[in-house]
Amino acid sequence: MFNHNIEIRVRYAETDKMGFVYYGNYATYFEVARVESFRSLGFSYKTMEDQGVMMPVLEYKTKYIKPAVYDDLLIVKTFIKELPGTRIRFEYEVYNQDGVLLNVAETSLVFVSSETKRPCPMPDYFLDMLKPYFTNEL
Repeated sequence: MFNHNIEIRVRYAETDKMGFVYYGNYATYFEVARVESFRSLGFSYKTMEDQGVMMPVLEYKTKYIKPAVYDDLLIVKTFIKELPGTRIRFEYEVYNQDGVLLNVAETSLVFVSSETKRPCPMPDYFLDMLKPYFTNEL
């Protein structure tokens, strides 16, 4: 299993009239978490896209448990629990600075050829970066 944590400070512009983080902003937090988790492996979305592979979101589901508020320091924990094929599934847990669980979510993305717009296998170099995290599970 691969996991990675990042911290995101809630900005005032991300909150609604009630002072809570607007629900749509969580999707952005999860995108940041995915990109940074890849970066921690030495992998870049941009490089992959430059090489002709995109990763559109296929599915997104989330459960809001408690609200995040302005100036909270969020800890977004990202997990890849299964070695990907043509699809990759991310699970997330969002905590505030006090360790309170605020949100759980999941996104599934598909590797797609930029040229054909059809699903394709995950690039070998990315698979090679992830395999060490799943050696006990193979």
